[in-house]
This record gives sequence, C-alpha cells and structure tokens, in this order.
Amino acid sequence: MPEPIEIQLKKGVLGLCVLALLAREDSYAYEIASRLSDAIDMGEGTIYPLMRRMQTDGWVETYLVESPAGPSRKYYRLTDAGRGALEDQGREWRRFAEAVDSLITDTAPPVPATADTPVGGVAK
Repeated sequence: MPEPIEIQLKKGVLGLCVLALLAREDSYAYEIASRLSDAIDMGEGTIYPLMRRMQTDGWVETYLVESPAGPSRKYYRLTDAGRGALEDQGREWRRFAEAVDSLITDTAPPVPATADTPVGGVAK
C-alpha cells in the first residue's frame, strides 16, 4: 500500500527543515526532533540517521557540551557547505511550492489550443 502523500512530503522536506533549524541556532538531536514533532509531526527516530548523513555530507559538524544533569550532549552546527545546501534547497523548495500552489489553486483547467481555439482558450 503506498504511503500517504503527507508522509512522502515530510520525508522529502525533512533535511531542509533541519538545515533551517540549525541556521537559527546550534542544537542537539533530541531538541531538533522535538521541534520537528511539534511543527510537522515527525517522529524522533527519523532524525538520527539524517543527522549522521548530514555529518557525512559535510553539512553539519558536532561538538560536545557538558550537561549539569547527565552525560554531555552532542550539538550540531551548520558548516559553510550546510549553509550552501540550505540556500540551494530553500530556493528549490520555494520554486516547487509556488508551482504546486499555482496548480492546485487554479480552478479552471487550461483549455488546449487547437486550430479553432486561440491561445487563452476562447473559441472563435
């Protein structure tokens, strides 16, 4: 059974959302997952493989911060490559979202032009 479109959309935009969150401030994985859960109802388990992949791709780097209660936390911050990826993906997202929005908000489907129908769909 195919996944609902909402799940597919979330998976497709998850990396962009993480990059955007890290552009605002450094954060640890659980905090990122909590924000994503609140904003787009994304589960915590999806964030850890993504963070490893982003680190492998050179988009994020990590550092440890001592915690007053418990072990140190691994924080993530964007690299210059991550900022570039955010700019590129943000631009692609806006272009894609505008195209989809124009398709779903246009109530009248375009009428294909024929020899009898000029461009604009008004018959002679």
